[in-house]
Amino acid sequence: MRLADLDEEAVLARLLPVLLHDEAPGVPVGPGDDAAVVEAPSGSVVATTDSMVLGVDWRDDWSSPQDVGHKLVVQNVADVAAMGARPTGLLLALSADPDTPVDWVLGLAEGVAAAAHESATPVLGGDLSGAAAGSVVLAMTVLGDLGGRAPVRRSGARVGDVVAVCGTLGRSGAGLRLYLDAELAAAADREAPEAAHRLRSSHRRPHCPWQSGAEAARAGASAMLDVSDGLVRDAGRLARASGVSVDLDGDALRAETHGDLLDVLGADAALREVLGGGEEHALLACFAGASRLPTTGAPWRVVGRVVERSGAPVLLDGVPHEVAGWDHFAG
Repeated sequence: MRLADLDEEAVLARLLPVLLHDEAPGVPVGPGDDAAVVEAPSGSVVATTDSMVLGVDWRDDWSSPQDVGHKLVVQNVADVAAMGARPTGLLLALSADPDTPVDWVLGLAEGVAAAAHESATPVLGGDLSGAAAGSVVLAMTVLGDLGGRAPVRRSGARVGDVVAVCGTLGRSGAGLRLYLDAELAAAADREAPEAAHRLRSSHRRPHCPWQSGAEAARAGASAMLDVSDGLVRDAGRLARASGVSVDLDGDALRAETHGDLLDVLGADAALREVLGGGEEHALLACFAGASRLPTTGAPWRVVGRVVERSGAPVLLDGVPHEVAGWDHFAG
């Protein structure tokens, strides 16, 4: 069955029960009216939006619709967490070729619902629209609450701060390499099949330690963002916003390669993915000292320090490091 075989109300009648299986405290009015109503206990609302396009952000030959829904939620929740906030609701918009199978749309909803449940974020509603032949475009908006705290911005890093990461580095990028490089994939499947499987899974379904954003804020993080486009590129964004440089610790980052990355890629390529691999959605934050790192929840690891602004925003062991990572227009 295709979307074209149903009208919009019939699609929604199948879609909403999949998306709305959780209770939603803090949502006085949910889907069904022209808009939802969400409580804002702290008096301010954090808001972010992100989109995904078939053939650009995912490919159906390796990603299931459940994978796509999961990734869409995670990349949005990560942005809210990076401000030090707790996600409070999400809205999903789907524009699709009318020939898109209804089962694919329901699978997408299953992935969104599962990831929303995992991040304790109720689905508030959204929008459906037709699109050109072969097109599927997704957009999601996530709202969040700061719990009475000030937002943690990119621009607060101070010279002398330690730079720490919570979550994984390089695994999603390594999984993408396995999908794109047939020769590498064949060798990995032969020599380290379980590691290769885990890396592919990390690309299709990345994980963000979303609760750690608020924990970092409570611990006094001076600056924070999520690693969506690669550690070096995103650390550079933080450094430029703060008017400082970030000096990454090569030994600490080589330690991040141990295990699956090292087994599949070897030392040099594994380090390149740690430095430049995107769609990871770990949290990168600055703290006044290692003793200020949060001690509960997912572990934070020190991977560098904030130094006086030099000629380059990011250094590796004191040496300027070229930008690595993903850019939507430059590649």
